Amino acid sequence: MATIRITPSILNGDFTRLREEIARIPSADAIHLDVMDNHFVPNLTFGLPVVQSMRAATSAMLDAHLMIEDPDRWAPAYAEAGAESVTFHIEAAHAPVRLAQELRARGARVGVALNPATGADAVAGILDVVDTVLVMSVEPGFGAQPFLDLVLPKVAALRRLIDAGSREVWLQMDGGVSLETIGRCVDAGADTFVAGSAVFRSDDPDEMVRQLRAAANDRHPATDLG
Repeated sequence: MATIRITPSILNGDFTRLREEIARIPSADAIHLDVMDNHFVPNLTFGLPVVQSMRAATSAMLDAHLMIEDPDRWAPAYAEAGAESVTFHIEAAHAPVRLAQELRARGARVGVALNPATGADAVAGILDVVDTVLVMSVEPGFGAQPFLDLVLPKVAALRRLIDAGSREVWLQMDGGVSLETIGRCVDAGADTFVAGSAVFRSDDPDEMVRQLRAAANDRHPATDLG
């Protein structure tokens, strides 16, 4: 089992105090940025200017999740803006291998995301050019949705595909991750977790980050997960 990573979504923080919100989660492995364009998903959040501002405000790893149309055109700019990891949706990309190459050429980790209804086979052929596979465990577009257990068999299938390859690929879950659901995600094979409302709606966000990490690690007590 790989190292457990907790990457809170700033979407559930206070947008008027982003610097302060980031400072509340020093134990996080990265800050997850949910970029939505009101076309690919029915919500509008923020774009490049906010990512650039956050890059100037923190040295934390920025993990940009682009829920947008035409990522082939726009995704490289997020790497140039300072996001160390840029994830695009397989459902929206026209040339995912070329896009992965362009992102890596700009120094970013490459992520590919799947909506709940998209099967593992959609990314089976490109696992050798990506660094992260993100599985949506809610319908993308809004935070605080209930976790969809129906995606867990897909996570398990992706874990088998990743383990059969020769590269380390993070397997990330996004949506409804909490102390109640993270164990099931780990059992299925996930190692990286986006937690939004569970973190920022708690009294102590950083304590919740630590609790989520401990709950995931406890699922495999015999394994050193880092």
